[in-house]
Amino acid sequence: MIQKITLSFFKVIILFSILLFARSNSYAQTIVPQQLDGLEKLCAGSSFNEFFATFSYIDFPVGTTFQVELSDNTGSFTTPTATTTLQVINTSATQQTIKFAVPTDLAGSDIYGLRIKSSTGTVSQRFRNSLGNTSIGAYYKPYEAAYFINNKNTSAAICSSGSITLSVYNETPSDVNSSPANYPSLKYKWYKDGAIISGQSGSSLVVNSPGQYYSEIDYGVCTASNISSNRVDVVSSSSGSAVTINSSLGNPFCASGTGTVLTATSGNKYQWKKDGNLINGATNRTYSTNESGVYSVDVDFGGCSATGSINLQSNGFEAKIDVQDGYKLSEGETLNVSVTTDATNPTYEWYLNDNLIPNETSSSYVVAVKGNYKVKISQASGCIANREFSFRINGESGPASVIPNIIKLSGMNPYWNIPDEYKNANTKVIIISSNGDKVLDVVNYQGDWPQNNIDFKNVNPVYYYVIQGDAGEKKGSITVIK
Repeated sequence: MIQKITLSFFKVIILFSILLFARSNSYAQTIVPQQLDGLEKLCAGSSFNEFFATFSYIDFPVGTTFQVELSDNTGSFTTPTATTTLQVINTSATQQTIKFAVPTDLAGSDIYGLRIKSSTGTVSQRFRNSLGNTSIGAYYKPYEAAYFINNKNTSAAICSSGSITLSVYNETPSDVNSSPANYPSLKYKWYKDGAIISGQSGSSLVVNSPGQYYSEIDYGVCTASNISSNRVDVVSSSSGSAVTINSSLGNPFCASGTGTVLTATSGNKYQWKKDGNLINGATNRTYSTNESGVYSVDVDFGGCSATGSINLQSNGFEAKIDVQDGYKLSEGETLNVSVTTDATNPTYEWYLNDNLIPNETSSSYVVAVKGNYKVKISQASGCIANREFSFRINGESGPASVIPNIIKLSGMNPYWNIPDEYKNANTKVIIISSNGDKVLDVVNYQGDWPQNNIDFKNVNPVYYYVIQGDAGEKKGSITVIK
């Protein structure tokens, strides 16, 4: 009898355990990730960074939140990266979709893992991509455009036993989006004759053999094969050959602005010459000039050197002026200064002491007073260019040293031009109006007063001057007439 009771008791215990186990499992929190249909890899960038993860779940209370987690770049979830969080409001739903983005500072890898984690601590299995793999490539691409290497040049030369370095070109470092070189964390793939070069991932490559080279930014499975650098043909060089010089504005070129940029074949060191003469400081690969001439450059390729040249011609215009700089003008003498030029429809501007002389627009000008003169010739059609000639006219001692007391604004010299001995840093010139107002107080006066309009009213205005300097003190009056 006792034995029957004992067996019945054990049957009850076993049944109770089975029911309890079944009950506890009926409330187990479960997350089931859906396959990422149509999504093989996570390739994000500034133009696109939006992905969707769909999952099913059961037995989570209201208020539970879910988030997408990315593993580290080795595939481990020890220190995962969390993305967008979703809060469950309707507990009757059994499926949700979270929109998430790839972190912009993500360390790219081909073996990322992706999963869902709830605020209750439950985690899902890893998502599978459209190929059924749990390892998913994920990259954020900060630079997604074509770029240049070798300073945009498509050729380079090396010695038979030398080398040259090809680098990612970075013309404007201040503009971050102008070159991948502004993103130092990027890695690269380098190719020679279409085949990848093993073990090379930096932004530069040392080349010691001829061939065609180019690079790609290494975004793993997200690498776009249609975006790469320019191709560079590297050839062997021997002394006296293989150096070419290109002119950015062509040859002939229009000599205006900053001029044309001469660019030599890529090498290690450079020295430029003009007409056989060394140009001091011209040791870069490029040289800017506005002048015609025969330019040459010696290029050191590391073990051998070569020289290239270009006969640079300007398609601007030629001009010359028939005046002797420093000519001494006698009292009462005039000097006709003329310009000859082959410019097309030229225009002329004449200046005295850096002040434009009104109404003087012909190719010649009659000089009647001392001073610093300048003529500007401009060509406004075809090759837009201009040239300037400066010259100084001095005066002989004696009568020419007389300080003028009349200024005729409509004359050839509408300024108060004093003798040269009063034009220096040790001489002070003061001009006072008849009302006692000081209108000028300068040292080293250059003969350029008046610069503003004079109010004549009903009479010719009178001014008073004081000149103080090494030549003594001079005082007098100045009458201004139209």
